[in-house]
Parts: sequence; C-alpha cells; structure tokens
Amino acid sequence: MVNVHNLEKTYGKANERQYKALKGLDFTVEAGEFVGIMGASGSGKTTLLNMLSTLDVPTKGDVVVNGHDVTKMRGNQLADFRAQEVGFIFQDFNLLESLTAEENIGLPLALKGTPSRVMDQAIHEVATTLSIADLLQKYPAELSGGQKQRVAAARAIVHHPSILMGDEPTGALDSTSARELLDLLTTINQKQHMSVLLVTHDPFSASFCQRILFIKDGQIGSEIKRGEQDRSAFYQQILNELGTFNE
Repeated sequence: MVNVHNLEKTYGKANERQYKALKGLDFTVEAGEFVGIMGASGSGKTTLLNMLSTLDVPTKGDVVVNGHDVTKMRGNQLADFRAQEVGFIFQDFNLLESLTAEENIGLPLALKGTPSRVMDQAIHEVATTLSIADLLQKYPAELSGGQKQRVAAARAIVHHPSILMGDEPTGALDSTSARELLDLLTTINQKQHMSVLLVTHDPFSASFCQRILFIKDGQIGSEIKRGEQDRSAFYQQILNELGTFNE
C-alpha cells in the first residue's frame, strides 16, 4: 500500500542555514495494515505524514501509495489522487463551522462532483457505521469533541480511500472519547480492510496498532510488532521500547 524509499526533507534555502527533518527513510505499509509512527516533538513524524499525504513535497526520494508515485504528481493529478486515495483525520478536527455534520462529511464527494443521490446514500451509510446518524443536521458548535472527531472520521472515509492517515487524532479528546475513536479506527481497519497510518506520541493510542515505527532525529530508529500479544502486553512493550529508544 505504501512504499517509501530514501525519503529526505530539508527546510531552508541553499544559501541559508538548513534543517534536515527526514534523513533517508525506507519502509513499507502493507494493504490492510494498522501502523503507528511514534517519536518526540521535532523527530520528523508529522513531516513524514505530510509527505505521505501529499500535504508537503519531499526534497529527495520516492513515495508510492497504492501504486501511485506521489512525488511525480502535480496539479489536477495530485488533487485527484488526494480525493480518491487518501483520508486524513486532523487533531483539531478541521470541520467547517458554517456547514452541518452532513455537509462536512459530504465535502470529499461534493468536490468530486458526485451526484446528490449517490452522495446522500454514502453519507448515511458511513454515519450509520460510525453511529452519528442522529448528528447529521447539527453544526460543529453543537457537538462534543468526541462527536466532532467521529464526523471528521466519517469525512475521511466516506469516499473509500485506500489509506486513512491520522495526525495525533486523539490529542484534543478526553480519555473516553479517545478510546472510542481508537476502537473506531480498529473497526474501520478490520471490517473495511483499510490501511491506517497513525502518528502519535501516546503509548495508549499506539497500542491499538499492529506495528510501530519509532522515529528519532529524522530516521527510523527501531520497529516493533504486536503479533499475537493482547493490547495491554503490547502497551507495556511500547513503554519499554520508548524507555530504551529515548536513552
């Protein structure tokens, strides 16, 4: 699903002081896999996610998502790729306050020119799956943090993307809402066989993943897999790895 080779990102002009945020990363994400990316602030994890989701352009290297080399795309081709292949959940929801939940969810479809009948059906299907059908006519200001994030998740998957990406999506949520969202991501991953890539600094959130990549100073320092462990055992393994990794 994702193949990253020799990925580098450098900020700053050639004649100025430069900062290399990513330093030759190589990794893959299999179709249907739930992968976490962990690292301290400034480690490069959000920069990496921005490269994968085409929100930013790498300085060097290749990023192939579902057979598409996103580093070679420009203009309308890139816009079409985002609209079809990628779903994104932000920490701060990024809902449009002037639109209802239903209208927010339907935005990816509206931007593609989807017929209203098809769009209405898709919105109600995803709203039912995420248990927010009763919220569709409400505006973001009328929703709790957890409800907003469910609406944001519905918007991210309504167009059936190949991969769902989240940048600290539980960061603005209380513990109960965070747990509900993580359970929801697990359900989406398992029942819809959708690949999920989750950037987080939180070991509890990371314990819902199948595999964790640890980034430090722009490089992948280590990797662990959940395997047959239950989530609590994997959570402890993550804590142990973080203790070793940050030494």
